[in-house]
Amino acid sequence: MNMSKRLEEARKAYDEKNPEASKKAHDEKVIEMAVEQHGSESSQFIGNMVYGGLDGIISIFAVVSGVAGANLTSGVLLILGAANLLGDGISMGIGAYLSMKSEKEYYRKELERESWEAEHYPEGEKAELLAIYKNKGFPPEDAEKLVEIQSRDHDRWVDAMMINELGMIKDERKPISAALMTFGAFILFGLLPLLVYMVDTIFHTNLSMSTMFLISIILSGISLFGLGAAKYFITRRNPLISGLEMLIVGGLAASVAYFIGVLLKPLGG
Repeated sequence: MNMSKRLEEARKAYDEKNPEASKKAHDEKVIEMAVEQHGSESSQFIGNMVYGGLDGIISIFAVVSGVAGANLTSGVLLILGAANLLGDGISMGIGAYLSMKSEKEYYRKELERESWEAEHYPEGEKAELLAIYKNKGFPPEDAEKLVEIQSRDHDRWVDAMMINELGMIKDERKPISAALMTFGAFILFGLLPLLVYMVDTIFHTNLSMSTMFLISIILSGISLFGLGAAKYFITRRNPLISGLEMLIVGGLAASVAYFIGVLLKPLGG
């Protein structure tokens, strides 16, 4: 059982208030196996996928709604949709890359500082960690024991300072992977509102603009609800509530874009 599966079992046991299931999820051998496999989890990028996909659907469906409100042609819609899809997708991917890269650089800089301080002024770092543990409510004798144990190993000591003093935990994810996941999800889900218009252009279905807009609404709504529900794997919130929440947010964004299109329709000729 990997770490993700073990945590899922533990959460399920808690939701069901099942002590036996909780005991099973906290079995010593299960925990040891989960910790050993923890570093290979690919599900750590699910946040990039969900949020990239949600941004893709909302952004592109807003474009579709604006064009529909202005009663422009499907050709104009596809041009604007494709431009926004690629432009915003690349922007989001680069943003995810630079954000994670900056966080890692900041973490590394602070790690080097803490390591240097522990090496050159160990007594000061021990006093600092002791004060932190006492502030967390540990009795003085327990706090002293914790500091003594942590400071036996330099790397473990520095990690303790990073977590307890700075609230920083090492992120093993690679910025390029996060960027590609965000970009890919944005493009994949952002295509859904445009799908019916692309099919009409390629296969000449001769559907009316109102019919295609209705189909786009249905596809986008289902996708928004699905991705919103998928946030459960990140936030552990009720998937139904998360799905409806995203459906409402996406609907509001699309409605605003639609009415702006209606208002500015005269400018489109």
